[in-house]
Formats: sequence, C-alpha cells, structure tokens
Amino acid sequence: MNLIYIHGLDSNANSTKGVLLEKYCQRHHSDINVLRPDLNKSPAQVCEQLLSLIEELDNNAGRKSADKQTELSNTVLIGSSLGGYFSTLISNQIGCPALLLNPSTQPHVTLQRFADSSGFNPDSSNESSDNKTLYTTAGGWQITPTDLQWFADHQLLSVNYPDKVAVLLKEGDELLDSELSRAFYLSQGATVTVQAGGDHRFSDFDEQLPMVMSILQSLVQA
Repeated sequence: MNLIYIHGLDSNANSTKGVLLEKYCQRHHSDINVLRPDLNKSPAQVCEQLLSLIEELDNNAGRKSADKQTELSNTVLIGSSLGGYFSTLISNQIGCPALLLNPSTQPHVTLQRFADSSGFNPDSSNESSDNKTLYTTAGGWQITPTDLQWFADHQLLSVNYPDKVAVLLKEGDELLDSELSRAFYLSQGATVTVQAGGDHRFSDFDEQLPMVMSILQSLVQA
C-alpha cells in the first residue's frame, strides 16, 4: 500500500507528523510505502502534483484502467489541516481513501485573513494585483489573490465517497473550528472521531499512530 502524507499550510515535506508516520511504518508496517511530497505551491499545482503521483503509483503497481474514475484503493491519503482539504478534493475525484486530521473545510474563508492583513482590495484588482504576494508560507509558497479565488471556486460541497473518508478532530483546535468540520463531514456520511482537548498540530500524534493505522486499514477495506 502507498500512503501519501499531505502537509498543512505552514509546513513541508519534513512535517513532524509525516516523519513520525514514515518511521512508524518502517518499524511496524514495512509493506506500506510512505511518501511525503512538498506541496508549497499554488492549489492548482498541488492537485496536479498529487493526481500525477497517484497515477504513477497506480501504474507502477500494475493497476491499469481506462477509466480514470476507478477507485484506487492501493493509494491512501492522510491530510492535515489544509492537507485535509486537498485530500478531500482528490478523494472526491478518484475515490481513494483519505484520513483527515483537523481538516480545513473553508480555506477560501480562513485564508482571507492574509488579504485583509495586507490591505488587498479585490474591487481594485487587476492582473498585477492578482499576483500580489499576500503571505509567504514557511515552505516558500507565495499566496496570491489568484490562489484565494481558486479556493473560492473549489469549495467543499460534498464528500463523494463517504465510506472512504475518516476524520480525526481535536476539540482544542485553536486555529480551525472543529465543530464546523464535524458538522460538514457527518452530514456527508463520513466517519468522524472527536477527541477532547488537544491542539491544531495534533501534538500527541505519535501516541495516536496505532489507531491511525487501524483507521487507514479499515478505509482500504471499505
């Protein structure tokens, strides 16, 4: 099985959770190949990169299909925060299983803070201002008004394969509204587990790994 870890906004391929996940699999699940791509680029490029990576893994595994909508259960996504949003988009498109950690469900709203803090005025936007850097992530992605518009054009309105999606939420998430995520994914029929306390970063992720692997395996078998 291939497991792709999709990091969040101010992170990169060396995300703490991604590294912990890879090391855990190396020790306890040597049959699982963990990939940690760096996704510090525009959202359109992120989706393109992930779809290309999944297709490559699928072809390497000999799972060839003329139907691009065929479910790819050999590849599983685990996305944190903004990575949870991207994981949902990709799962919706090709049906691969996805486990989401404190997922962002409305990046077009939550990331608007970068436009507000920069004084960007969408009413006076032009080609130059649309490419203005509103915020640069720790990994080097320069967020622009064009990116924010992309998120607005690709809002999460459904979960197309709810039996393939599971969500882990911390009530103590200080950055995202866990109740908003809980309500959305429950309404779509996905499995949602809410844990008391905690934080956005899932600081106890190393302790959660046995349960995380159990959930991932159940998603593959669904």
